[in-house]
Amino acid sequence: MEKPLILYVEDDETLKFITTDNLEREQFQVISASDGSEAWDLFKKQSPDICVLDVNLPLVDGFTLARQIREANQDVPIIFVTAKSLKEDKLEGLLLGGDDYLVKPFSIEELILKIRIFLRRSKSGPDPSQQNRIHLGSYTFYPSKLLLTGSKGDIKLTFREGELLNYFIKNQEVLLGREQILESVWGGNDYFAGRSLDVYISRLRKYLSDDPDIKIENRHGIGFQFVLKSR
Repeated sequence: MEKPLILYVEDDETLKFITTDNLEREQFQVISASDGSEAWDLFKKQSPDICVLDVNLPLVDGFTLARQIREANQDVPIIFVTAKSLKEDKLEGLLLGGDDYLVKPFSIEELILKIRIFLRRSKSGPDPSQQNRIHLGSYTFYPSKLLLTGSKGDIKLTFREGELLNYFIKNQEVLLGREQILESVWGGNDYFAGRSLDVYISRLRKYLSDDPDIKIENRHGIGFQFVLKSR
């Protein structure tokens, strides 16, 4: 069985050596880079299964690198690892298509756990029981492809967007608490996850805005309800 391939980008050589060694001990393949330019070249040549990116990088910073990766590939999970702990920085990474965030100093065990979770979900798709297509009003959603099609063409979803939309579809008309959604889709409930949820719901609303019969309704103080009116 082929080992999962991780692109790990870190300009601190000591940290890069220690983290790479630990990841390889856990049976991962690791390709590493010290700057964003080198990392972009590696990404294009080797198509990693997951990317772990520092933010403060020479030549090309981690956010710019993530933007390049997302333009080329919407599916590959991206985890940011950085010394930046400001909420604004975390949200910027999220808006660029990052899937998760770790602040230095971090636990190698936590990083490995996050990597395993994303890899497991990536292999199965958002929901293995719904591999073909789901009709949503004037849209069609392909969970295994992370693809949403409508009158204006195709929308390639990120992995997290696909997971959230799939969760809403499975729970149509159910009033879902914020904590319930966060635990089910994000696997935890903290400030960053909560803000992530708001950002991704805004994105899904925009993607689905051409069909007035599809709503993600906000129930103040409680959570959200996915409503699909019958025709």
